[in-house]
Amino acid sequence: MMMRGIFPALLISLGFAGVAEAQSASEPAKLGGFKDWQAFTYKAPDSKVCFAFSEPKKSQSTREAKRGPIRFIVTNYPGRKVKGQVSTIIGYPFKEGSTVKLSIDDKDFTLYPVGDTAWAEKDDADIVAAMKDGTSLKVAGTSWKGTQTTDSYSLAGISAAIDEIDSACK
Repeated sequence: MMMRGIFPALLISLGFAGVAEAQSASEPAKLGGFKDWQAFTYKAPDSKVCFAFSEPKKSQSTREAKRGPIRFIVTNYPGRKVKGQVSTIIGYPFKEGSTVKLSIDDKDFTLYPVGDTAWAEKDDADIVAAMKDGTSLKVAGTSWKGTQTTDSYSLAGISAAIDEIDSACK
């Protein structure tokens, strides 16, 4: 699996300004808010980067779990020829060797975790298309301690947010 855009995931996970400065990149600028989704851009050392993200509307787990930030992200990184890369930050380290189930309405996809972030291996375009046509998205994963979680997201505004990052990062 290629980790094509780990920097946007790190920015969102750890907080924008501190990581951006540490990586010699510009601080993210907000492109806009689109119902349940936000769009941002920043200048990485080798390319402009645009991303849209949302936070879950609901989270469930098999037991109480201490979690960090939880996000679902779509990233464009034209300098690396990346468009519509999907990833999720789950707020805990995933169980090693596990997979993550992504459900968009009645369509299922598999994401592959590294640390607290999971990516699609090759289904990005199909996932983005399903997101634009869908109404809800769920991410189900297992923590390194065995806690199973399911995060539910609204897809309200996703088409406009993706259109905005596509326009800003051609």
